[in-house]
Amino acid sequence: MYDQAGSFFGGMPPFFMLMFILMFGLFIFALGKNIAEAAKNAKSPIITVDAKVIAKRIDVSHHTHNTGDNNAMHTSSSTTYYITFETEHGERLELSLSGRMYGLLVEGDKGKLTYQGTWFKDFQRN
Repeated sequence: MYDQAGSFFGGMPPFFMLMFILMFGLFIFALGKNIAEAAKNAKSPIITVDAKVIAKRIDVSHHTHNTGDNNAMHTSSSTTYYITFETEHGERLELSLSGRMYGLLVEGDKGKLTYQGTWFKDFQRN
């Protein structure tokens, strides 16, 4: 892994070294962005407003991983559920929420929406 001079990238072609640094930088950037958003949400007030369910959508991500066993591949997927609410003031918010709550709500439902920043907290039908 290290060459005689102690360099981590010893003998690695410059293109691969650049790609490694770029990918590591993107990972650090994404991690920092998520931490900043979570901190902002945690400092936001918890708000409860009258709202209506306007739309629902699902985002399915597929991931393929090399397990290391004879180059066997493992595939997994994750699903994120989103609902768009329209508040009593005409503001639209798209919030992610659990699949369980997603399944309980129907477009057109009206009730009390509770959220904190971009975090969905609760929805109680009228």
